[in-house]
Amino acid sequence: MSSSTDTANSGGAASVQTGAAPLRSPFAMFSGMRWADVVGVTPFLLFALLFLVVPTFYLVVSAFIGHDGSFTFQNIIDLGTPTIISSFWISIRISVASAALGVVFGLLIALAVIRGRLPSSLRSTLMTFSGVASNFAGIPLAFAFLATLGRLGLITALFKLFGFDIYRAGFNILSFWGLTITYCYFQIPLMILIIAPAIDGLRREWTEAAATLGASTFQFWRYVGLPILWPNLLGTLSLLFANAFGAIATAYALTGSSLNIVPIVLYAQIRGDVLNNPGLGAALALGMIVITAFANIIYLVIRTRAERWLK
Repeated sequence: MSSSTDTANSGGAASVQTGAAPLRSPFAMFSGMRWADVVGVTPFLLFALLFLVVPTFYLVVSAFIGHDGSFTFQNIIDLGTPTIISSFWISIRISVASAALGVVFGLLIALAVIRGRLPSSLRSTLMTFSGVASNFAGIPLAFAFLATLGRLGLITALFKLFGFDIYRAGFNILSFWGLTITYCYFQIPLMILIIAPAIDGLRREWTEAAATLGASTFQFWRYVGLPILWPNLLGTLSLLFANAFGAIATAYALTGSSLNIVPIVLYAQIRGDVLNNPGLGAALALGMIVITAFANIIYLVIRTRAERWLK
């Protein structure tokens, strides 16, 4: 009797285990949500909708509309012209160069302040300055660099006092390297702000363990420190690339139309008197969105994986 009962119970349990899983309501994820939470996040959702989603949708639609208002692929085809390709190539080169310099110098500064033997009060000063400098761009930044490294700038005049003219040596603030150096002013502080938590995640015990095993400082960073920071460095590099690729105010105020990067070409197509083609401008903006979105996706994916190492 008991054996038959056990068999029946086991059969019933097996049927429950092998049965279909109960259907989950699509609104189950909102079951524990409070109205106060919804009200709190509503301003952010409205802001994202009005200033991110709607403008992006408008640009995507406008990229496929011609002068006569009809649907066309001509704007997308025009992205393959030599002028447009050249502007994208210059923008990519400047973004890569400024991002690489920002990562290298930002990492060195952050390591010196956070893990070095410098005064601890210097860290708060550096983080405060980085928070301000990372958002200092546009016309004020362009004027600052013109007053510093322009033909009549302060640094240029100081070099001339020692018999060295940087402009005769080939430097020009309105050139590729001039704009790249200008971008580094906000790229390096942004790198410091992003990489500081990752450097804090490097435990002192790891350094002590490596030293106990006979490893030098160079060996620790080669085999332990940099491999752990490497995902963060790659992710930050992609973020800095996207940050520089979309910058327009600083480049336009500094170089005008002498350096045809994509944002300046886009501005000329939308607001220009001669090169006025809003459809092509929307296509250029769509191309920029695709490139910056790809760079940001790389950053988010790498950052998510890197956080697992630092927990």
